[in-house]
Amino acid sequence: MKAVLSKEVGGPEALVIEDAPMPECGKGQVLVEVKACGVNFPDSLIIQDLYQFKPPRPFSPGGEIAGFVKEVGEGVSHVKPGDRVLASIGNGGMAEYAVAAQHSVMPIPDDMPFEEAAAFMMTYGTSYYALKDRADPKPGEKLLVLGAAGGVGIAAVELGKAMGLEVIAACSTQEKVDFCLSKGADKGLVYARELDRDGQKAFSNDIKEVSGGGVDIIYDAVGGAYAEPAVRAMNWEGRFLVIGFPAGIPKLPLNLTLLKSCDVRGVFWGAAVARDPEAHKQNVADLFKLYSEGKVRPHVSNTYPLEKSADAIRELMDRKAQGKVVVVID
Repeated sequence: MKAVLSKEVGGPEALVIEDAPMPECGKGQVLVEVKACGVNFPDSLIIQDLYQFKPPRPFSPGGEIAGFVKEVGEGVSHVKPGDRVLASIGNGGMAEYAVAAQHSVMPIPDDMPFEEAAAFMMTYGTSYYALKDRADPKPGEKLLVLGAAGGVGIAAVELGKAMGLEVIAACSTQEKVDFCLSKGADKGLVYARELDRDGQKAFSNDIKEVSGGGVDIIYDAVGGAYAEPAVRAMNWEGRFLVIGFPAGIPKLPLNLTLLKSCDVRGVFWGAAVARDPEAHKQNVADLFKLYSEGKVRPHVSNTYPLEKSADAIRELMDRKAQGKVVVVID
């Protein structure tokens, strides 16, 4: 089979596409013929050895796949060969075939395109867990989404609206803000690509102005210099959700949490799934219901063939994506 491989530490330019052995399907596993692979920020980290998990090389990036079941291992009964499925696999998805643990494999609706299925679970799963299970949202509260035009960000915008929140989308360009407004955000604001101290003060003031005084929930998928000014614009007993750090890992002055009586809450969706699979199962059922009702729908902004997987990861690293980027395998 053809596979995109990371054989040495480096950026997307270090990836190669080669023939690789067909993965073997063991007990409790499912072999999937991959038709689409979602591209996520961890893909850019794992090939640089910057992610929490470092698989042995050579390995294929790509942790989110959709396709047909090719084979099932001993003990697998909820899917069978020929079924249309999605799966979260950590890595190995940018290949013609991939193996997934049975608990991560889920049948998808017949009318759900593979590109949307491969762009669904990691972004909506993360954002639903963040907002439903970590944010304690109350209808009418104000939600600020940093990096709102990205994959998890736009999912948070849609889910926030579905939960009855007032959603404020913060992005690096007006084009991205307009995209978020078209997806249901109530308001938006543009932040600078780089923030010095004066820029941070201006950003905090902008948040207060557009929100009418402050926000209750902050969904931070950016990090860096944007976290502190966002917290400074938080309402009393607000909740700050730690999602990711494409702009760097922030350092928050903890006196702000005292002054605001606010919480900083980590969001590690993958670990939460492993620790409480039953809760994850219910969240997945909720998400598919929202999808069937048309309240959420992955926005696939760009697709790449397998041999252009490096370009797909590069688009994400350069923060050019609006929604999700997907590698499509014919």
